[in-house]
Amino acid sequence: MTHPSLRLIPEAVARFGDRVHAVGDDRWNDATPCTEWTVRDLVNHLGAEHLWVPHLLAGETLAQVGDRYDGDVLGADPVRAWDEAAGRSLAAWQDADLSGTARFSFGEAPLTVYADQILVDLTVHEWDLARGSGQDEALDPAAVDRSLAYARANVTRMAGLGILAPPVATTSTDPTVQLLSLLGRAV
Repeated sequence: MTHPSLRLIPEAVARFGDRVHAVGDDRWNDATPCTEWTVRDLVNHLGAEHLWVPHLLAGETLAQVGDRYDGDVLGADPVRAWDEAAGRSLAAWQDADLSGTARFSFGEAPLTVYADQILVDLTVHEWDLARGSGQDEALDPAAVDRSLAYARANVTRMAGLGILAPPVATTSTDPTVQLLSLLGRAV
């Protein structure tokens, strides 16, 4: 695991999982900063994303995976479902050879870029989950720094894909605030 994001992914998965485990039974339908998602929707998004990881790292295309992870992947036990998805993802990352490419809806990209994207998603959505479920919102500084570097270099491309809210202006010098603001969160 020599790529910086690849080294940070296991801890980011664990931190997100800790947040999932801490969601109170009465908080799953609460709103998150992702305006169209509840806490459950957010965890479902990350769960589905991590179910995709083994397929994409193995070189499968979106068409080969198909719609098997569309809809609700959490079922009646969202914590258990997250744990299972995270376990599959971590096993795939552990054995990953990042010298190849993955095939996305926007085209092919190096697997190192995929690792960066996964780290950004885990880090930013960890904050979204914390905010939506009333948990401590502190993020890991190393994950924030790596995510911020990726986001700064790719915000225009990501915005063009329609996957982000527009950046929120900030004068803060705090890297966490800069990352969240750049990715459309009002902190």
